[in-house]
Amino acid sequence: MDKSVADLATAVAGIEDGMTVMIGGFGGAGAPIELIHALIDRYRASGHPKDLTIVNNNAGNGHVGLAALIETGMVRKLICSFPRSADPVVFTDLYLAGKIELELVPQGTLAERIRAGGAGIPAFYTPSSYGTDLAKGKPVAEFDGRSYVQERWLKADVALVKAETADTHGNLTFRAAARNFNPLMCMASKEAVVQATRIVPAGVIDPENVVTPGIFVQKVVEVAHPQQEEDLNRANAVYPGAV
Repeated sequence: MDKSVADLATAVAGIEDGMTVMIGGFGGAGAPIELIHALIDRYRASGHPKDLTIVNNNAGNGHVGLAALIETGMVRKLICSFPRSADPVVFTDLYLAGKIELELVPQGTLAERIRAGGAGIPAFYTPSSYGTDLAKGKPVAEFDGRSYVQERWLKADVALVKAETADTHGNLTFRAAARNFNPLMCMASKEAVVQATRIVPAGVIDPENVVTPGIFVQKVVEVAHPQQEEDLNRANAVYPGAV
C-alpha cells in the first residue's frame, strides 16, 4: 500500500512514447514543475519519451515547466483551453511552424471532459461551442429547444499532479487554487503520479480533509520546496539550464 517513491526520476519512469499525459495546474497554480523537469531530464538522457499528447489548461509560459517540455520537442499534440497565455512564445512559434498540433477546448468543456473520463461517461452534450468552428464534425442534438454539441470524454495514460500533502496510501490534499484540474486528472488517468510538499504516514490526514482518495493515485514523491512557474519566469529561468 505504500505508494511513495524515492525520487522524481523513479516517479516518471513509466511514461513512454506516444502516451497521453495530463498535467495539472492553472497557469502556475498547482503546476508540477519538478515532475515536468524530471521528464525532460529523462528525455535528454535517453531520447524518450516523445510524441506525447499533453492535456493542460494552457500552453505554458516562458521556458520552464510545460513550455520547456514543448520546447524540448517531446510534445506532438496539445489539448488545452488557453494557448495564448502570459508568455506562450514557445508554443506559438512551434504551432506557426506546423511542428505541433492543437486541439482547442473551451475551459468548462475541458474540465467536464476530464471529469467524464474519470466517471466513466463516454460522452455528454453542452451548448458551449455550438455554431463555431470548434463544433465542426461533432454530433449536435436539440434539448428543450436549444442546440447542444456532443463532446467525448478525455482519459490519459498518466497524470502529473501537484498536491500539498499526501500520505503513503496516496490520499491527497491541495492548497487553495492549486487544486484546480489536479483531482479530476487523477481520476481520468491510468496512473496518477503526484509530487507533494510533504508525505505523511497513513492516517495522519483527517479523512474529512481528503480531496483525492488514494485509490486514484499510484505514485507519490516528496518535493519539500516546489518551484513556482511565475517566480522562475520573473528570474528569466530556462530549463534545462540554470534554474
